[in-house]
Amino acid sequence: MWSLRLRMWLLLGVLFAIVYAVVSMLSYAAGITSFYFYLFLSLAMMFVQYMIGPKLVEWSMRVKYIKREENPRLFQMVESLSMRAEIPVPKIGISQIALPNAFAFGRGKRDGRVCVTEGILRLLNEEELKAVLGHELTHIKNRDVLTITMLSVIPMIMYRIAWHFLFYGRRRDDRGNTALIGLVAFLFYFITNLLVLYASRIREYFADRGSVLLGNQPSSLASSLYKLAYGSARMDKESLKEVEGLKAFFVNDPSRALNEIRDLRQLDLDKSGTIEASELLTLKQKTLRLTFADRLLEALGTHPNMLKRIKHLSEFKS
Repeated sequence: MWSLRLRMWLLLGVLFAIVYAVVSMLSYAAGITSFYFYLFLSLAMMFVQYMIGPKLVEWSMRVKYIKREENPRLFQMVESLSMRAEIPVPKIGISQIALPNAFAFGRGKRDGRVCVTEGILRLLNEEELKAVLGHELTHIKNRDVLTITMLSVIPMIMYRIAWHFLFYGRRRDDRGNTALIGLVAFLFYFITNLLVLYASRIREYFADRGSVLLGNQPSSLASSLYKLAYGSARMDKESLKEVEGLKAFFVNDPSRALNEIRDLRQLDLDKSGTIEASELLTLKQKTLRLTFADRLLEALGTHPNMLKRIKHLSEFKS
């Protein structure tokens, strides 16, 4: 756990060091005033995203908030886990889509919303669903949405600086250095975007651990991830495209499900369709060897490699 925290703090340091480097670089360029304009524009866009983001998620995912009498079992799970997490009970919604998954969003602890899809309610048993809900409530407790929103503005700034200097800077500057500044800014955009994706993957590990700390069994969360991968793999391409822009909110990445089930199949030793505590223990004793393709896909993704993630779960005490 401390290793993950250290990585997050180092990551924040690197991201803001890059911003400082870009500011220093631009201080020698004629277009420094434009940098502040784009900085202001990016911060304004981030604020607008922060304010209207929840409504956009609700609309995109066709979320319907429910009352206790409509699903008392789901309400009881969320209330119990929220009490353990020491956070206000969030609004509870059901997303009217078939893709099995769950997600949390909102502007903070007091504005939290946790939603499950119709698909996940048909797929998971009670213990697995509680493990997923614990994962999502931990995201709310850790203010993950705000953290990722704040970090995401950095690549946004880098991209606008690169665009400005590559396509507009030459008209005012014949010294030939504007294209170089634009290329450097684009390189920083690529690097910072990878770092933000890395931050997103770290928060998934934190949320997994948070679910276990709320009393859920590691094997229950592992089983839910296993079933969600299979459930996503069975969906048609149109259903996956429908949620492409929102997959960072989900428990797993539906677009990688087909690749993941090939790896996860080896964990289900008794072919029961679940991952038992004994099977998790077997994985704990193994050494994972990921291919270059696996590592590349992970580096470009919002979620950790599923085998690594479940291996991490195997380290927790039941």
